[in-house]
Amino acid sequence: MRKFLVVLDDSSECLNAMRFAAMRAAHTGGGVAILSIIAPEEFNHWIGVGEVMREEARERIHAHFEVFAKWMRDKQGIDPELILREGEAVPEILAQITADPEIGVLVLGAGNDSKGPGPLVGQLTRASGTLPIPITIVPGDLSKEKLEAIT
Repeated sequence: MRKFLVVLDDSSECLNAMRFAAMRAAHTGGGVAILSIIAPEEFNHWIGVGEVMREEARERIHAHFEVFAKWMRDKQGIDPELILREGEAVPEILAQITADPEIGVLVLGAGNDSKGPGPLVGQLTRASGTLPIPITIVPGDLSKEKLEAIT
């Protein structure tokens, strides 16, 4: 089964990327893999404090994931999988794509402010010529109705 890989982070554009991936998966008989990456610099503290912070980050990720997963199950009939990785975002995304041959499309949300589309979109589009799968970039301010129309 072809999976759409979406990155779960704290960005506002993440919502449209999730919606797009779930709707496309529902319409094409695919699945959704949601990748959340815990950055290593979050835990450069004493070992005990770092472990507590890591566990708190995992709990936040699971809570955030459950909101998206419930919507995907209830509205789209898709049961997404959660993948947690620790490290720098781009290398971990590329490692996940390599590790799972069922991933067929990377879906990213693009920011719509003056800072540009976001660091992941910028870095991954520069590497897009060497990626083994296509990237779909979903505008962060695209309406729910427009998303439904194009998926």
